[in-house]
Amino acid sequence: MIVAVPKEITPGERRVALVPDAVKALASEAIQIVVEAGAGLEAGFADTAYEAVGAAIESDAAVLYSRADVVLKVQPPCERADGSHEADSIQSGKTLIGFMKPLDLPELAKRLADRQVTTFSIELMPRITRAQSMDALSSMSTIAGYRAVLLGAAALPKIFPMLVTAAGTIQPAKVLIIGAGVAGLQAIATARRLGAVVEAYDTRAAVKEQIESLGARFVELDLDTGDSEDSGGYAKAQTEEFYERQREQLGKRVAASDVVITTALVPGQPAPFLINEAAVEAMRPGSVIVDLAAEKGGNCQLTTPDETTVVHGVTLIGSTNLPSEIPANASQMYAKNLTTFMKHLAPEGELVLDLEDEITSGAMLTHEGKIVNEAVRVRAEGGGN
Repeated sequence: MIVAVPKEITPGERRVALVPDAVKALASEAIQIVVEAGAGLEAGFADTAYEAVGAAIESDAAVLYSRADVVLKVQPPCERADGSHEADSIQSGKTLIGFMKPLDLPELAKRLADRQVTTFSIELMPRITRAQSMDALSSMSTIAGYRAVLLGAAALPKIFPMLVTAAGTIQPAKVLIIGAGVAGLQAIATARRLGAVVEAYDTRAAVKEQIESLGARFVELDLDTGDSEDSGGYAKAQTEEFYERQREQLGKRVAASDVVITTALVPGQPAPFLINEAAVEAMRPGSVIVDLAAEKGGNCQLTTPDETTVVHGVTLIGSTNLPSEIPANASQMYAKNLTTFMKHLAPEGELVLDLEDEITSGAMLTHEGKIVNEAVRVRAEGGGN
């Protein structure tokens, strides 16, 4: 079986699907790894490092795809500069694994199904104990939460920790984290390590203990949040009336903060609107908002995706791919997730697709010419938003 790792062509993407250590762990007499020339360079992994652990280097992407039984990617297949599409390079009957953004790109799922490609979308990995080591969403959210705090600290015209000096005492920065999923919890931990005073808010009261265990204060609002979590542990969308009351109450906490990091997302939907212009205007000049939901429209009304802007004296950071800004470690973590998943799918070096297995069926997006994930199929057929 030949496992191919192409170079990512999505603009700004610096990660690679497998790092040399992962190649070493995955390669065997039954599995040959072929890496496109230069695929790991932006993450700090030279072609020679891949060759040293047994991978073959292929300079021609077309040849790479033609040889592949399994293609491992980071970003979903996209259009090339010459107008061709990566999805059309994957041979019929072969397998693709990576982030597919299935609820945002249902048309891509249909394209892959029409090509008879079996596709596994990492976003669909079930949140069960057996699959934790394959959960790339959590891995990348960890990187994003960490990076968000560093960006906020760099942009803030103050330092994070309290300092007692001969020139007087410097008070610590106040950081508010909105959303206490994996990214939010990592942001709390990082901001605390840097010495900030941290508080965090989440609609799910169940995360209060986790927030407080990291040394942050849990912000409680006067809202009914009893039905705020789905069966997978993700936050559920709420009514507009709920969000309006939430914005009003959160605005006071936002105004009192030096740095606000927002992480609130609902799978398959636009990011909930949590911070309005009035809240931004009430912040002190020099304050910072890092909006991790920028790719889905942003939690802040004034966020511009992929741009850093200054509005009412507040710096708004709308980066949409923070893991790619730390490509070495992000690639290492992602590669570990993919390697574990590959060993699950091919324990003896050949793909064995047990559709009764919760991990295999849960992560599967397309198979035998069909979109097998019901929610994505409905969207592809025009029946959902």
